Amino acid sequence: MLQEFKKFVMRGNVLDLAVAVILGAAFGAIVTSLVNDILMPPIGLLLGGVDFSNLFINLSGGTYASLVAAEEAGAAVIRYGVFINKIINFVIVAFSIFMVVRAANSMQKKQPAAPAAPAAPSAEEKLLGEIRDLLKSNRANPR
Repeated sequence: MLQEFKKFVMRGNVLDLAVAVILGAAFGAIVTSLVNDILMPPIGLLLGGVDFSNLFINLSGGTYASLVAAEEAGAAVIRYGVFINKIINFVIVAFSIFMVVRAANSMQKKQPAAPAAPAAPSAEEKLLGEIRDLLKSNRANPR
C-alpha cells in the first residue's frame, strides 16, 4: 500500500496540482493586497472618502463608529464592504487566470487537422474495377 501511495504521489499530475495550489495561495495574497491597499483607497476617495472595508449594516440596534467597534462589542453586523472587496478580488483573479489560460493556449502548437479519409469508390468505380480485373485475368489466361 505504501508503494502504491508513493506511485500516486510521484505522478506528474499530483505534483503539478500541489505546485498550482501553493502558487494560487501566494497569488491570492498578492491580489488581496492589490485590492485592499492599491485599488480600493482611490476608488473610495473618488466616491467621497468611503472606506469599503468599514461599510456594514448593524443588526443589533446599537450605534458603532466603525466595523471594528461593532465586532468588539459583539454586535451582529452584515459586512457588505468586505464583501465588495472580495468580489473585486474574485474578478481580478478570474481575469488573471483567463489571461494565463489564453496565453498558454496560444503558445501551444496548433496540431494539424487529420487528413480526411479517402471517399469510398462509387458503384460505377467498383463495377469498372471488376471489369478491369476480369479483362486482366482473361489476358493472363487466354483460352
